[in-house]
Order: sequence, then C-alpha cells, then structure tokens
Amino acid sequence: MKFLRLPLILMLLSTGAFAQSDAQKSFDKLKALSGVWEGKVTTDMKVAASIENSLMHVTLRTTSRGNALLHEMTSAGSPDDPITMFYLDEDRLLLTHYCDAGNRPRLEAKTSPDGKTVDFDFVDVAGSNQHQHMHQAKFTFIDANHHTEDWTFMMGDKPVHAHFDLRRTGDGSGAASK
Repeated sequence: MKFLRLPLILMLLSTGAFAQSDAQKSFDKLKALSGVWEGKVTTDMKVAASIENSLMHVTLRTTSRGNALLHEMTSAGSPDDPITMFYLDEDRLLLTHYCDAGNRPRLEAKTSPDGKTVDFDFVDVAGSNQHQHMHQAKFTFIDANHHTEDWTFMMGDKPVHAHFDLRRTGDGSGAASK
C-alpha cells in the first residue's frame, strides 16, 4: 500500500499542475476565432442608415507565439479603425483596446459557467480623453463559424451599445499562427 501512495500523489500533483485556468480556457477559445469575419452591426446610437446597414469586418490573428490575439475592426469609408489586444496576465485574461478616442482602456474577462460567453469589464484607462472610453465587451460563441460581439462605449456617463453578428469568411488571412 505504501508503494502505491507515492505514485498516486505524484500523479495527482502533475494533473493539477497541467489544469488550465478559466482565463487560459477563455483565451484558447478566443484564439480559435482567428480568421476573418464579417457581419452587420446594430447600435443604440443615432447613426446614418448607411453605417447601420454596412458590413463590419473583423480580423482576429494569433501572434507573439500564441501569447497575444490581435482583434481589428474595419468598416467601409473609415481611414483607420481601433485594434484590441487580448493576453494573459498571470491568472487573468485582459484586453487593451487601442481606441479611436485616443485612449487605452483595459478590461478583465469573466467566463460564463457554460463557457459560451466571455464578458470583459472595465479595469482602468490610460491616455487622453478619459471621460469617453470602451467600458465593456462580450463575446458569445455560437459555433466555429458564427459568434457575436457586444461592445459598450461610455460617452461621459451615457453607455452606447454596439452589437456585431459575425460569420467567418472564406479568407484565411487571419488564421492562427504559431
């Protein structure tokens, strides 16, 4: 019996050492979105009908040897667009949003118990214009070729919501790299 105790303890310790944190699981799920996506955007902010009905393109690309995920939104007629970087910081999944407002808010992830959504909540902001910033983001995984993103931008104390219903395109230019 004594001889079995040590191997059993070692096996249990090694299993615990390789268990993924919720942050790592969520990061891996987000990295699986690497690729090119397009879809309609709806918002509760008054915008021109041409913007509301135009296609939004989102490219996600795993980079830095798998340690970061780049998210870039592009829309027709825009000279440049915001980017967001997702990364692990110890046992936390964070994003830094390089915003059109000229600042860099950081948000921290919380995963739903069923693993189908990852919600990011505001932590802090660096840079100018600190009264307008991205405040929340939510990624909902529908299947391998369909996901939604919900982004909340704070204009002073008023939230503005944007909902992206995105489908994977055949363009593999954003595919995961290692």
